[in-house]
Order: sequence, then C-alpha cells, then structure tokens
Amino acid sequence: MSEQPDERSRSARGMARRQVLGIGGALGLMAATGLSTAAALSRRPSATGAELRSAVPLPPPFQVPLPLPPVLKPVSTSGGIDRYEITQREASLEILPGVRTPLWTYGGTFPGPTIESRRGRPVTVAHRNELPVPTVVHLHGGRTPAASDGYPTDLVLPAGWPEAAPAKPHPAMNGHGTHGGGGHGMGGHGMNDPRAVVTRLTRDYTFPLDQRPTLLWYHDHRMDFTAPAIWRGLAGSHIVRDDAEEALGLPAGRHELPLMIADRAFDADGRLDYPALDPTLRERPGVRGSYLAGVLGDVILVNGAPWPVHEVDAARYRLRVLNASNARHYDLEAVGDDGRRLDLVQIGADQGLLAAPVTHSHLPIAPAERYDVVIDFAGVPIGSRVRIVNRLGSGRTRDVMAFRVARNVRDDSRVPRVLSNDLPNWRRSEAVRVREFSFRAGRMHGGHGWLIGGLPFDPARSDVTVGLGEVEVWRLVADVHHPVHLHLVGFRVLSRSGRPPLPHDAGLKDTVSLRPGESAEIITRFDGYRGRYLFHCHNAEHEDMGMMANLEVI
Repeated sequence: MSEQPDERSRSARGMARRQVLGIGGALGLMAATGLSTAAALSRRPSATGAELRSAVPLPPPFQVPLPLPPVLKPVSTSGGIDRYEITQREASLEILPGVRTPLWTYGGTFPGPTIESRRGRPVTVAHRNELPVPTVVHLHGGRTPAASDGYPTDLVLPAGWPEAAPAKPHPAMNGHGTHGGGGHGMGGHGMNDPRAVVTRLTRDYTFPLDQRPTLLWYHDHRMDFTAPAIWRGLAGSHIVRDDAEEALGLPAGRHELPLMIADRAFDADGRLDYPALDPTLRERPGVRGSYLAGVLGDVILVNGAPWPVHEVDAARYRLRVLNASNARHYDLEAVGDDGRRLDLVQIGADQGLLAAPVTHSHLPIAPAERYDVVIDFAGVPIGSRVRIVNRLGSGRTRDVMAFRVARNVRDDSRVPRVLSNDLPNWRRSEAVRVREFSFRAGRMHGGHGWLIGGLPFDPARSDVTVGLGEVEVWRLVADVHHPVHLHLVGFRVLSRSGRPPLPHDAGLKDTVSLRPGESAEIITRFDGYRGRYLFHCHNAEHEDMGMMANLEVI
C-alpha cells in the first residue's frame, strides 16, 4: 500500500508481467506454455480456480421453472422504521429435481428472502443464528454505519458456542502460526480482535438506506469462512426503490426480475460439494490445494434453480442481475433460437441508475457485481426461446438460463434517454491524495496466500485512514482476476491500465473487476459514517485467504 504511485506502479506493472505465482499448480496452468500466470489467465478468463464435478445426475437445461424469491414482509413499520426478522437455519431443499440438498439458509429459502425498501426509510433486520457456527451479516453495497456493516469478527454466536476457542493455524501457513498476531488461524472466532463486538444468538442490523435506489445483496462475512458459508446458501437480495426511479416508466411488476446467478456442485448424495479442509466449518479454514485460486461449480443456478426457464411476454423486461458466485466470472449474451443476438441495454450498475443507457452485445460480470439490464422480447417470435449464454463457460457451464416468449401484450414501458442526474461528479483535482494497492498472491509464513500491498489481513492492524468527506484516487493493480470491493462507498472508474474505462464501467460502482495484469484508477468520496470498514477481493476464496484490508474513516 502506497501513496507514491510512480515508483510502485512501475514495480507492480513489472511484477504483473513476470510474476510466477507460488500457486501455479493450483491454477492448473502449465509453465511450459511460456506465458506468465497473468498472461495465461487473460486468455482463460473463466479459469479463476479448479472446477468441482458433480457426482449426481444433472437435469437437462431449460426444464426447471425460474423461482422468484419471496419478498419479506416487515414485522413492524412503527416509528418510521421497517423492522424485519430473519432466522438463519439449516434446511433441506430441492434444488436438483427429485433431490434434497441440505443448506444453510436465511429464513429457510435459497436464495434468502428479498427485502424491498424505500430510499431514506431506515430498516432494522433482526438476525437470529440457529446454525452450528458463528455468522456475520454484511449488506453489500449498503451505506451502513460501522456497527451494522458486518465486520468479519463481529460475530453472532449460536447457542452453546464457546466464547473462545483454541486457534488453529491456517492451512496456507503450513503450521507456521498466524500472521499479524491473529488474522487467519483464529478459526473465524474473532477473539484476537480487541475491537470485535460479539453477540450471542441474535443481533439487530440497522440500515439507514440513505442512498440511491439499487440492487444490494446480503451475505455471510465471517472471517476465514465467507466462501463456504455463501456456497452453502447464505445470500439474499435487498432492493432499494424511490419515487423518481419509479416515475421513469421502466419495466416493472412481473416485467422486473431479480436474477441471482451462482455456480455450485453436488456430491453423490445430493449435498453441496465444497473442498473445505474442515467440512464442519468450525475451526480450520481453507480449501484443498488445487482450489486455492477459487472454487468453481459445474452447475449454474439462477435464483437457486439449475439452468431455469421463464415464460415471458413479448415486451421489455428489467433484469436485476447479481453474480453471487464465489469465483466464477460470466460474460452474458442473449441469443434467440435463430441465432440472433438481442441487445442488453444497461440502465444501472452496482450503486444505481446510470446517467444514460449503454447498449451492449454482451456483458461481463464478476463475483459480487450487479447490473440492471433491459431486454426487449418484442421482436422474438411467439413460442421461441432466448437463451442467456455465458461466453466464458464451456460444456454445461456455457448455458445460464432461457426465456420462452409466450404471448403478445401491450407494453407501455420505456427506457428514457436520461435516467438519472444525481450521479456524483468528483474531479481528480479534488483528491487529497492518490494511493496504490497491489492485489497479488504471495508467501506468508511459509505458505501461500492472497495479499493486498504485500500484507495478509489482520483485524488488529490499521491499513488505511481517511478523513470523513475526503476525496481520494486509488490505483488498484492485479496479478490475476480480482473483483475489488469497497465497503461503505461507491466509486467511479477513471481508467484501466491508463486507457479509458470500458463501457460496462459506467455509473457508480462498489466492485470493479480487475483482469490479469491490469490496473484501474477509481475515485470516491469517503462520506457517510465514521468507523472501521473493509476493502477486499470478492473472489471469496481469495478473501478468506488474506486478501482484505482495513479502512478507517475518521
């Protein structure tokens, strides 16, 4: 981590070009190709890790109906605050037809129930933990006070969980102990963090939601165990709405669909397969060696259903797309039965509406990114099908889902030329400083890890301190694929490797997908709230293996 970009940036660029990672074998890339790991991955953009193969028979694509997650109703709306209750519990659900799969859930469903709220109207969600392990809830993309942001050591302990537990060394450290006096190796307990706020059984999370209307999502953020907890089912959507957006005339009602895309794999008993070193997820974090770069599944789920199909009208549809995969990247394309490609009209990004629509022929989406997209089915023959394809996939992972056009209807929706005029216009001249951060693999205590600025995560260390209201420019440098997420704030992408941003970088984001060997400059204002926050890679396996850093807003 540095505030002197020139010297460090030359070094980082050189490292990205020539670095041979210690996890080369885990990535499954052969040095004999003559390419660096970064260059090799740039030619195989979906190869962020090893792929698990399901041992149970899988259904054919486009047979299972698309489920729509239930919208959670508040238990109280008094005092200008909407109050919700969610119980985190184990459940056995049918994901593959005829097969029961044990899951960890929010409220007994996968995905968890959708929360719909209004801009500026606070929400409190009381989470009760009836799972066998501690949990933490993070509202991804929320402008949230630090006490409710879901810091990884602010645990909610289940009944009977000991207040403290013996530390186990992280497997990436080969038994050489913990780093930084208590990062990984705490077994996710957080007891080595003097600032941790640990509660038993229940915790209230309060979200002011004083932010632009958008699609957020909530998920587990427990230290060292985020990846397997999300994989087991702890994820759900949260939509923020307001009057101005609703007045635009965008597709709404049944013509608005939330689509949570996630890959998984299943063992012979129908359970979710995951290469955890400790299947109980109680004390020993980490995955088997070949999955250190990320875990990929061979089944593509949308809203918890494998390769689903949805019946649509010949009209415009607004698709609220979330990549909730641990490590898999997608490049989405809409293709009709006749081979014709439909336009993907992007109207929003992670943090809400764009200033104006951007039309794509295909749209890349990294883990944790969200895109608000309109597809017009009006020109598609009745009875025919439009497939959503992943251009980065192969075999079964090339298909995502399908729409079957069923009927002609009157469509009064529209996509206006001007969508929003409230996007921040921070200027580089306003920035009080420029910082640089490298995201790369490295050695830590004799083993392999994923580092920011050469350091693995340590909750007891302060990495970056910013003043409330200050504008900063950050330069992010990657070795391989890293979707970088900032808590609390949204940002604008200024450039990629010294060139203009890509078309899908438009708007206000909270996660930027760095490609192998790439750098990106972002600009943001650290407003909202004081306190301790995070920034990290949202490849969830990278995150669990050290690729997080502390951000203090003072």
